[in-house]
Amino acid sequence: MTRKKKRMLMGIGRAILLALFLLAVILPIYWMMSTSFKPNQEIINAQKLTYFPHTWTLENYRMLFSMYNYSQMLGNSIIISLSTGLCVTLLSILGGYGLARYEFRSKGAMLLFFLVTQMIPGILVIIPLYLIFAKAQMINTRFSLFVYYLIVNLPFCVITMRSFFERIPYALEEAACVDGCTKRQCLFRIVLPVMFSGIVAVFVFAFIGAWNELIAGTIFISTSDRWTIPVGLKSLIGKYDVKWGILMAGGVLALLPTAVMFAVMQRFVVEGLTAGAVKE
Repeated sequence: MTRKKKRMLMGIGRAILLALFLLAVILPIYWMMSTSFKPNQEIINAQKLTYFPHTWTLENYRMLFSMYNYSQMLGNSIIISLSTGLCVTLLSILGGYGLARYEFRSKGAMLLFFLVTQMIPGILVIIPLYLIFAKAQMINTRFSLFVYYLIVNLPFCVITMRSFFERIPYALEEAACVDGCTKRQCLFRIVLPVMFSGIVAVFVFAFIGAWNELIAGTIFISTSDRWTIPVGLKSLIGKYDVKWGILMAGGVLALLPTAVMFAVMQRFVVEGLTAGAVKE
């Protein structure tokens, strides 16, 4: 077999693998969107499986907002996710800059601690936090979820931001200091504009982590007016019945904000993740 033929076969095999992977990613999303526009009789008809809605309807979306107060769940998710993303990003900038630019005692131990926390499942800290929040009367509040998401996302984001800072030459800050800038001015006027893509990557990571989280929301929140989207959608799965159409409609609407965010910020996210992977 010639080298050209081997190369062609390898290219065909790679294309087939990529096509299968693409199908595995797209098919669940298509099925969710298709089911959301089907009437309930068509969804539960096990004798006739339909891959495309025979009867189009928006009843599932109407019931989602009228009967299950989806707009309030959406508002709760946006408030908690945005506040988590902004606070995690700000604290990661300060923490990452300190770890990248300053030498102090126990710096290595702190980095090791941050890394070790990534090996611990987040579910393990829920019970101690629940006891603390109960004594502080923070159960069934948005603030309890905000604190939990902050604790879970901050260590990884600090380590990631540190790698972004280490990539930027310190000579830029030295030149700015010679021109009369203070340390704070160097950080906010010189360094941060250069690493904007890294900041976006950290914000997106923290936002998505808070947006998709279910377990903590189920444990810390007990009333429906404080539910986030994942907790609200979980309530549609009953013991004897699952409201598939409404559940799929909620999933489609929950997917839209993250899809729009990635569409708008995709270039910055890719640049930030690749920039943080290399130290210069």
